[in-house]
Amino acid sequence: MSEKINETEKKQKRTVVYIFISIFAILIIVAFAVALNNIGLLKLDDLKISKKKAELNYTQTTNKVKEGIYITDVSDVVEEVMPSIVSITSKTLVKSGMFGPSFFNQEQYSEGAGSGIIVSKNDTELLILTNNHVIEEAKELSVQFVNEKSVDATVKGTSERKDVAVISVKLSDLDSATIESIKIATLGDSNNLKVGNGIIAIGNALGYGQSVTTGVVSALNREVTIDNITTKMIQIDAAINGGNSGGALLNSSGEVVGINSAKYSSSGMSSSASIEGMGFAIPITDVRELITSLMNGEEDKSDATMGVEGYMITEENNNYNMPTGFYISKIVKDSGADKAGLEIGNIITEIEGKKVKSFNDLTDIIYNKKKGETVKIKVSYTNKREYKEKEIEVTLS
Repeated sequence: MSEKINETEKKQKRTVVYIFISIFAILIIVAFAVALNNIGLLKLDDLKISKKKAELNYTQTTNKVKEGIYITDVSDVVEEVMPSIVSITSKTLVKSGMFGPSFFNQEQYSEGAGSGIIVSKNDTELLILTNNHVIEEAKELSVQFVNEKSVDATVKGTSERKDVAVISVKLSDLDSATIESIKIATLGDSNNLKVGNGIIAIGNALGYGQSVTTGVVSALNREVTIDNITTKMIQIDAAINGGNSGGALLNSSGEVVGINSAKYSSSGMSSSASIEGMGFAIPITDVRELITSLMNGEEDKSDATMGVEGYMITEENNNYNMPTGFYISKIVKDSGADKAGLEIGNIITEIEGKKVKSFNDLTDIIYNKKKGETVKIKVSYTNKREYKEKEIEVTLS
């Protein structure tokens, strides 16, 4: 009996030993497998029978605080400045041709829209600044003020080259309500502008009435060429549309720092990217003296000219071994060029010591001079089928 008990106990002990050995072996196998997985020799994920479905990771943006994004409220500035902005309507006489609106070659009026800035007044007139191209060749002008009252206006002075004009309204034509509702704008210093500064543009967009757009200064001293005249302007990304010309470009203090004048735009159908956010304004500081002269009926001395017409001779279009420069094809009678003895066929090769390789080389210097000032030029002329050079001093007229 005791032998059977002993035998049973021995079996139980062997069973326990087998169990411990089995557990130990399993642990060794698991540890070995984990080690192989860590060194990349075994992929435990590949042994799984089922996998969790892939899901997108959604960010809970509603719980996040947005920083660095600000919407600037310019309503106070606009409310203060708006009484100094006007809408300008111009009527230009247009001849209708055979294929135009009329078959009888009649003359009729074409209406245009623009903007203006009230900049001053004298004893009898209210003086308004605008672009020359807004009022150019206009036979009739009318101005609408902030209270929607309209009166006739006349041209006080213009500068075609600077694209600046001053028009006037008789104070006697304004009723008391209009006089009380309007203000004279404050001019700022456009030389203090920096790229990235916030700006506000106000103007009579598309003739619908005054509207406001905002943006930043995109670039300074940007050279813009319109009708062969190159001007350095302020580039802005605020929306500028037809009718905005002559309107105010304001800084954050509500000071006029520019005159909205032009924009680049796409025309027609195009597969290339369209042009957006490229408006331009005349820096107010550059024309401050000119505006003062025009307001006071003084002669505009900024539109100085030499009195010649012609075209450029460049290396590309030179077929006759002629000197590079500006070829004179016409001389205005009694002009500075005429009085200096310039002749048709002369080629201006230098001005103020600078080589004339393009039309801008010539105009950049002349456009920064005033009437009555002189320029030194070097011209090439033919002598016995050879070109010779001489220096001439020309008084601008």
